[in-house]
Amino acid sequence: MRRPRDIDAELKALQEKAKQLKVQRTLQLGELVEATGADTLSIEALAGVLLAAVEQADGKPEAVARWTERGTAFFQAGGKKGGRKGTGNDQNGASRT
Repeated sequence: MRRPRDIDAELKALQEKAKQLKVQRTLQLGELVEATGADTLSIEALAGVLLAAVEQADGKPEAVARWTERGTAFFQAGGKKGGRKGTGNDQNGASRT
């Protein structure tokens, strides 16, 4: 005879897994902020940068393509902060000093 499924237990397990995945994603985003050196920005500045990126991504797919190339190169280089300086790919053409 088959045992009946415990739907409540399965739902609880799925909710726990979703919670764990959300925590993992949050940790990875924090690690990304640190690896890129963005943790040196104020929270307000970082939020502003991200908001501007989201706005640009909506209307300029070519910008997203360039960001994807830079991100791929960043991770292939081992995710070192020094890799983000002097690439010449800044959105506004300004260089950091």
